[in-house]
Amino acid sequence: MSRNISRRNFLKYLSGGAVASSALLAACKRATQPGDTTTDPSGSMTLRTNPNNGDRVSLLGYGMMRLPVEGGGTDRDHPDSPIDQELVNEQVDYALAHGVNYFDTSPAYCQGRSEYATGTALKRHPRNTYYIATKLSNFNDHSRQAAVDMFNASLRELQTDYVDYLLLHGVGMGGMEALNARYIDNGILPWLVTQKEAGRLRQLGFSYHGDVAVFDTLLQWHDEGRYHWDFVQIELNYLDWNFADEINPRNTDAVYLYGELQRRGIPAVIMEPLLGGRLANVPEFIVRKMKERRPQESAAAWALRFAGTPEGVLTVLSGMTYTENLIENCATYSPLEPVSSQENDFLMDVAEDIYNLHTIPCNECNYCMPCPYGINIPALFAHYNKCVREGYVSALTPHAEEGVTPRTVHDRSYWRARRAYLVGLDRSVPRLRQADKCIGCGQCMEHCPQNIHIPQEMEKLDHFVEQLRQNPRFT
Repeated sequence: MSRNISRRNFLKYLSGGAVASSALLAACKRATQPGDTTTDPSGSMTLRTNPNNGDRVSLLGYGMMRLPVEGGGTDRDHPDSPIDQELVNEQVDYALAHGVNYFDTSPAYCQGRSEYATGTALKRHPRNTYYIATKLSNFNDHSRQAAVDMFNASLRELQTDYVDYLLLHGVGMGGMEALNARYIDNGILPWLVTQKEAGRLRQLGFSYHGDVAVFDTLLQWHDEGRYHWDFVQIELNYLDWNFADEINPRNTDAVYLYGELQRRGIPAVIMEPLLGGRLANVPEFIVRKMKERRPQESAAAWALRFAGTPEGVLTVLSGMTYTENLIENCATYSPLEPVSSQENDFLMDVAEDIYNLHTIPCNECNYCMPCPYGINIPALFAHYNKCVREGYVSALTPHAEEGVTPRTVHDRSYWRARRAYLVGLDRSVPRLRQADKCIGCGQCMEHCPQNIHIPQEMEKLDHFVEQLRQNPRFT
């Protein structure tokens, strides 16, 4: 894999080599040729033109992955609670009224309930006022019939005759073997091409995770004319721009992924602009730096502006469970104020600061769940990362890069940190679902888009917590 875009050359891709801030801000005020940036005529949402078919797509895309449930929270917090359809309807209404018109779902989201909830909310509006994106999420049964049935079921659940944007879901996970089993050997990819010709899907693409050889192969097929990709969904944010493969060697830096798409003129759909919320909850010392530059802007807004700035980005997906997040994200892109060259340099420095915290790169996607032994893997990682950001882990460990091993400290900061970690752990994750129950079976690993070695991380966390609990005054 060649890295043909350097960290400090990011700005040359922001507006076709022109000065990013002035060129894109000017483009927000007009609409001419496909690919232009403009604003929603009914409001101020920034829109991007799909060069393949002229679709005017909102820069903010609504990710329907973390829908609210009755009683509050999400299905991840309360898996047995029904989706709060009334609230979903209200949020979709708000989104449409404020220029959002791209809604991204999957048969795998919300335990299989997302497509129906999405379709129910959107069905109340004219079909030509929004775009539906869903995925062929055939992770378990690779047979042709299962894939055909899944696609047909998506249309029924979404209550529509066609899908605007269909993605092969999570290619790269499992390498070429999985790609061939899911889409090639069963003949389902050629079948999808026929469905596009029949008008049952309008644009065909894929979402990428993991093995870069798969990404490169699919683009080679595009170059050779074997399969044409109308769009590709990639993970892009200011941390993954250069540090994705340093955080996890099996991941791919966004600088490479974006560069390869831009070179071919393939529109990019962006996922994880906030890294599962991690870039909306950065450490306080980073928040202070951000506030010094833009006092009224949140950490989430900084990350969204970065993800939305590059030329060739069609839409940026954000999973918005809570109405306040929807309101803020709409405001951030109404209209987009692109990051300047100075702000880009600043965010590259922030990325280095975050990378040096050595958090576990979990995005809380829950693909690893349910664990057959009842372990709440995402919650354990989330608690550890939260304590890293708040400085508790650094008060307990002398060198984070050497692993999570508590040190002997007799000052008050150590005892405060120890109490905060252990009390917070027991409050957020019941004892029966903590890391000590992991037997290292590894069933979770094949489902992790971030390619985290989960059993290894569970072992580290178990060792760390056990020392804190059993030897509070170890010497």
